[in-house]
Amino acid sequence: MDFLDIRIIDIVDIVLVAFLLYYLYNLVKGTVAINILVGIIIVYAIYVVTQLLEMELLSKILGGFLGVGMFALVVVFQPEIRKFLLMLGSTNFNARRRFLKQFKFSGNEGLKTNLEGIIAACKKMSSSHTGALIVLQRNNSLDFVKNTGDEMNLEVNQPIIESIFFKNSPLHDGAMIIEENRITATRVILPVSNDRKIPLRFGLRHRAAVGITEKTDAVCLVVSEENGQISYLKDGDFVLFEDTDELFKILKKDLS
Repeated sequence: MDFLDIRIIDIVDIVLVAFLLYYLYNLVKGTVAINILVGIIIVYAIYVVTQLLEMELLSKILGGFLGVGMFALVVVFQPEIRKFLLMLGSTNFNARRRFLKQFKFSGNEGLKTNLEGIIAACKKMSSSHTGALIVLQRNNSLDFVKNTGDEMNLEVNQPIIESIFFKNSPLHDGAMIIEENRITATRVILPVSNDRKIPLRFGLRHRAAVGITEKTDAVCLVVSEENGQISYLKDGDFVLFEDTDELFKILKKDLS
């Protein structure tokens, strides 16, 4: 029978579509965009049903809506599209391996980043009201911002992080970039977000953290110099947590 005549290329086609849909879901999961995606799927399902039932008027209306909606999707999903293209064009092969591990195509090497040292440093700097901005790279390359700072190649540990952000240190201004378990740049200048929704109590460090997490899939830790508060940012938003133990779990999940 014809429906049993499946070619190898058909299987490859199905796998690739599943691959893209799964990655799209991972991009929008936990964001407002997931609700928009679900709404689009529902509208498309209704459109298919109206075509099967030959409801011509409703089918034409929904078809026109979906046609115009494609342009709107480019605007709505602009951050996700940008992150996907950045991943494809990235020269960071370690980041690509982490990306592939999402689909179980490579071995599980475990998390290499010294999260205990990073969080311990943040707690110490929080108690002394020492300002800090730490960017942890995930899949997207951060070479376009690393070039604005000083190149480093230091293993991540608590004393190193505290010494870099010490108020009298020449390296304390700007952001620190961490890749895997290496500090690869300091004094990095990040793109500052102009989002008016950011509360006025947050300064340039927080706006820079919002900016880089909007443009890439990196995550950020910010220690406020004014009140010592530790903030965690992902996808351009503040992620709430009760204590540093919960923060550790969130970070471990996001970086795995």
